[in-house]
Amino acid sequence: MSEFKDKVVVITGAGGGLGKSHALEFARRGAKVVVNDLGGSGDGRGASDMADVTVDEIRKAGGVAIANKASVSTREGAKSIIDDAVSEFGTIDILVNNAGILRDKSFKNLALDDWDIVMDVHLNGSAYVTHAAWPIMYEKNYGRIVLTSSTSGIYGNFGQANYGAAKMGMLGLMNVLALEGAAKNVRVNCLAPAAETRLIGTIPGREVNPDNPDPARHPRLVTPAVLLMCSEDAPNGVVIQAGNGRFSTAAVFNNEDVELGVDVTYEDLLDHKDELLDMSRATQGWTWMRKMMAERARKQKQ
Repeated sequence: MSEFKDKVVVITGAGGGLGKSHALEFARRGAKVVVNDLGGSGDGRGASDMADVTVDEIRKAGGVAIANKASVSTREGAKSIIDDAVSEFGTIDILVNNAGILRDKSFKNLALDDWDIVMDVHLNGSAYVTHAAWPIMYEKNYGRIVLTSSTSGIYGNFGQANYGAAKMGMLGLMNVLALEGAAKNVRVNCLAPAAETRLIGTIPGREVNPDNPDPARHPRLVTPAVLLMCSEDAPNGVVIQAGNGRFSTAAVFNNEDVELGVDVTYEDLLDHKDELLDMSRATQGWTWMRKMMAERARKQKQ
């Protein structure tokens, strides 16, 4: 029996692309799925019945699903998604924050309205939906949450200042929620996917067929990572990169502190610039943080 059987799964932006792939796979494994999608274009304009199409496909295959067509970018819309899950299925076990749009421009040419809407859909939208689901998961001592990040945020990508900033914000949100939910068995992770979807088609010079994506870049090749992050034995506070059948983990690293004392000057730091920037013996950030906290506690006891 699948570990996802009868789990209540909410997936935002599941009318097509990555979200649809996730929804179909969860449903195939016996989950009860809430398919959310406003149905707008890849740049966030308009609305449609994309969510109904995914739901129909799930039901025809014998699965269980309902549609929600609210926008994640409003608090009311985000709450309605979770309300629908509770009304129909009684609870929520898994939340995959996938909804997103693109409004790419170089920062010099970027209209601030395009900054705001990308932030609202990606970062605020993920926070709003998660905030609505959080008390339910917290009280039942169970929850799995995926935030969708991107290599555009983790490493940067020309012309995506708004998108990259929102996607890197997912890591900050994950880091805090992974700590706050750990004692209640609520695990929060980030996905950094690579796939051929209709959002890619909004990038100048890029043409895609979302109904027939390149088999080597199909969204279904990302979905196994989502199931892993939503499993009973899911990790917590981890960033998994997935695409083209390839998977890896990304993490923050720190080098050793350069201790220069309380009278340090700019010139002192310049003398140690090479040592400061040397990452050859860096360790994972959380290891560094624990060391710093232990050192701070030791000094406080002295």
